[in-house]
Amino acid sequence: MSTLKTAAAGDTRHHSLGGNARIGAARRWHRPRSAGWLGVAPLLLFTAVVFGLSAGTMVFGAFTTPDTAPGGARLTTANMSASLHGPHLTALLGSVKLSAVSALIAAIVGLPLAHAVVTSRFRALREAVLAGAGVLANFGGVPLAFAFVATLGNAGVLTSQFHLADHGWSLYSFWGLTLVYLYFLVPLMVLTLTPALEGLRRQWREAAHNNGASTFQYWTHVALPILMPSLLGGYVLLFGTAFSAYATAAAMVGSSVPLVTMQIADALSGDVLVGEGNVALALGVDMVLLAGLVMAIHLPLHRRSARWLA
Repeated sequence: MSTLKTAAAGDTRHHSLGGNARIGAARRWHRPRSAGWLGVAPLLLFTAVVFGLSAGTMVFGAFTTPDTAPGGARLTTANMSASLHGPHLTALLGSVKLSAVSALIAAIVGLPLAHAVVTSRFRALREAVLAGAGVLANFGGVPLAFAFVATLGNAGVLTSQFHLADHGWSLYSFWGLTLVYLYFLVPLMVLTLTPALEGLRRQWREAAHNNGASTFQYWTHVALPILMPSLLGGYVLLFGTAFSAYATAAAMVGSSVPLVTMQIADALSGDVLVGEGNVALALGVDMVLLAGLVMAIHLPLHRRSARWLA
């Protein structure tokens, strides 16, 4: 009987210690979470102030009239309507067309380049190319525009050397601006696709070859279907990058190529479009909505590719 009591007491102490251990573990589990939220709170506050206030001001201005307008400030949808008509719509469609075409070309060119980087046997060359791609992907604005003007402009070195103007070449056109955008979009595509290509397993290629598949069949039936979410996600990312670019186009072509960013700058400055500051804010809202759509497409594609290539 005493033995049974001792065993029961020991079992009770064991369950008590186990319960206390679980409670202590639960407490330790919850503490880092609260500490993590406290650590990220300044960043969230900064984001809310910097981006929240600007976004709120933009939306408020897009749906109101200025104080100087007849009747004073009031709620209206005329600004949003005007942003989707006339030259504003032309500029918006021009930006969409430029972004879609340049992103498509960059995706087609970037895929074989990224594959060559991944399959290279020279590690130093691979790291140098990736480092250079990281620099070029962020190289834009006035320096990039000046470099292309000095090289392929009306009086550029290559234009004069090969008499490109006699063949109808003009840097200050849609295709000229597309060429300039490819300078930073192609390296960005290489950086985007490199992790996805590294995720392709060698066993998949060997299994395809063991079953009699050629290299073309392996790419069309195995590799490309797996890479398709990453390709589409990279294309969407390039589209958003080209759509939001401003400084390069402003320094190179100005308003000769209709772009929504140029329309917003002209309306806000009042040099070309006078009294349309609120319409410019409405155009900004259009850009934010389109950027949100781009991100809504990009995130599911990124998750899907990560699940396949994990």
